[in-house]
Amino acid sequence: MHKSGFVNIIGNPNMGKSTLMNALVGERLSIITSKAQTTRHRIMGIVNGDDFQIVYSDTPGILNPNYKLQESMMRFVRSALSDADVLLYVTDVFEKPEDDNGIVSKIAGGGTKTILVINKIDLTTQETLDALVERWRKVLPDAEIVPVSALNNFNIGGLFDRILAALPEGEPYYPKDTLTDKTLRFFASEIIREKILLNYQKEIPYCTEVVIDEYKEDADMDRIAATIYVARESQKGIVIGHQGGKLKKVGTEAREELEQFLDKKVFLKLYVKVNDNWRNDERQLRRFGYIES
Repeated sequence: MHKSGFVNIIGNPNMGKSTLMNALVGERLSIITSKAQTTRHRIMGIVNGDDFQIVYSDTPGILNPNYKLQESMMRFVRSALSDADVLLYVTDVFEKPEDDNGIVSKIAGGGTKTILVINKIDLTTQETLDALVERWRKVLPDAEIVPVSALNNFNIGGLFDRILAALPEGEPYYPKDTLTDKTLRFFASEIIREKILLNYQKEIPYCTEVVIDEYKEDADMDRIAATIYVARESQKGIVIGHQGGKLKKVGTEAREELEQFLDKKVFLKLYVKVNDNWRNDERQLRRFGYIES
C-alpha cells in the first residue's frame, strides 16, 4: 500500500506556517522573518518514503487585499483550499478561535480532512492550551487538533504521524528524488528578498520584487545577477543607501546564505531599478510569476 497526497498549509499571517513547513520537510524552503506577508507564493516541499509521498504547500498569510499583488496571493490560498487532500490550518496560542477570517467557516463546511495545528505552545501554559483546544473544538468540530512548537521542533513527529494516517492511498505524483517544484532561480530570489525584509523597515520590503537576470552554474561557483525592483524613485535611494552601503550589506548576507544553501561559492551582483506601481500592474505580476499565463 502506497499513500500520497497534497497537504496544504494555510492560516493568518505570523502564525509560523513557513517555520512549520521547513520543519516538516526538513529543508529550508520558505523564508522566515517576523514580518507579516513574508510568503508571497505557493511553495511546494515534497517528502518521500518507501510507501508514501507527501506534497506540502506553504501559502501566503490570509488577508484582505489592498492591491493586485495581494489578490494574486489570495488566489494561491484559494487554490490550496480547493486541491488539498489534507488541510493544515495553522493558528497559535494568541489567536482567538472566534475571530473568523472567512476561511475558517469555509473549512468547517468544506468536507476536506483538516488538522488544526496550534503553534507556539512553548509560549503558554498547559492550562491555557487546554482551554484553547476546547474553544477550537467548537469552531472546527471535525478537525483533529495537534499542538506543536515549530520553532523548537516539538511534536513535529507526532504531527507527521497524523498527516500520514490521513493521506489517501495512491501512486506518487512526482519522482521520488524530487524535493520541490521550484527552481534554483526562485530560491535565489527568495533568499535575496528575505535579506531585504530583514534590513529595511516600513513599506520598503513590501514594495520590492527580486528578479534573477542571470544564473550561471559552474563546478566550483555559481554566478548570479539579480535586479531589485522598487515601486517609486524615492525608494531606490533608500535601498541603495549611503555610498551603496545598504545594498552591499544585503548582497553580502544574501551571498553567504546562498553559499550555505547551495554548498558552493557564489558571485552575486545586485542592481536596483524602479518599476512604477508594479503591485497593481497585471502585466508585471504575470512577469514576476504571481499570475499564471
